Amino acid sequence: MLKGNKPELDRAKSFLSNNYRNSISNTWYFVKTKNCDSFISERGYVTDSLTSEERDFPIAYSILMFKDVEQFERLLRAIYRPQNYYCIHVDAKAAEDVYNAVRGIVGCLDNVFMTRKYVDVQWGTFSVLEPELICMKMLFKYKNWKYFINLTGQEFPLKTNYELVKILETYNGANDMEGTVRRANKARWSIVGVSPPHNIRPVKGSVHIVVNRDFVDYVLNNKTAIDFLEWVKNVDVPDETYFSSLNHNPHLGIPGSYKGIPETTKDKKPFLARFKNWGREPFDWPCKGKRVRLICIFGVGDLPLLSRRKEMFANKFYLNFEPFALDCLEELHHNKTRDEYLGLVKFNTSYYQGLDFIKNKV
Repeated sequence: MLKGNKPELDRAKSFLSNNYRNSISNTWYFVKTKNCDSFISERGYVTDSLTSEERDFPIAYSILMFKDVEQFERLLRAIYRPQNYYCIHVDAKAAEDVYNAVRGIVGCLDNVFMTRKYVDVQWGTFSVLEPELICMKMLFKYKNWKYFINLTGQEFPLKTNYELVKILETYNGANDMEGTVRRANKARWSIVGVSPPHNIRPVKGSVHIVVNRDFVDYVLNNKTAIDFLEWVKNVDVPDETYFSSLNHNPHLGIPGSYKGIPETTKDKKPFLARFKNWGREPFDWPCKGKRVRLICIFGVGDLPLLSRRKEMFANKFYLNFEPFALDCLEELHHNKTRDEYLGLVKFNTSYYQGLDFIKNKV
């Protein structure tokens, strides 16, 4: 399926159309995590750094989720390493058994924790951005991580932890964010009625980011960032303005921010934090799964494309839609991790070395 073999893809789709697979229940997680050693062993968590390079390059993650505990847990398992840090936010709308299951999982892993505040996340409002800031604050007290990556429960890595470390080492402090002024809906900003503070030019971009530790420090502690946040709270869809604007206003002097023209393209300034197929430029590819509110929900037919992508993570997957897509990516991720550990494969970073946002960073 990863190679696009049509008879095999057709056979997989036929099987999925005639067979329903139950997900792991929330109650199972709640009960199983009563014995953490058994849970960690049975679920196959990697409890070793594997390489000294990975050990010496910890990554901090936030994961926002509100349903499908199994899908969230499989994401966490794929990216889990004992040297990394993980902040989990469960939406205030989530069912009680979701909370109980996630608490059980988190309680078994010393470097994974839940936020104390649960936000009712509503699209287009500050509530989308708020959990990210809560997690940033909780993660920042851990002093040794190098980069921060924010995720949602419906995503999955396209790169192993080792590959992520090699890419981030190549970034050398550069931040990876989408940015556009040309494609922005400027009415979202004009409704505020006053210009942004500190001569900041608003830039639209995704809430999904890959940023260095100094960027997080700036967001949490710099008065300019705090002033700008107060302005951003009054725009439409604040999460698509805040991080991207900070990263694309180089006069602010934020470490790792971009000095070039803030326009994401497929070639000159790609957005590699996330692979999303919106069906419109610059994020336009054929969707072999299905589209829901424009975005492609990946299916088995998307596997050949996903396996070739340079991005770090893919968005998005539904646990109840063509689950073989997630299964195959998970198996590929596991096999690459194993082969890297055994020294059977090497990761070539030459593509990432030539990126403009690395060459033109503050």
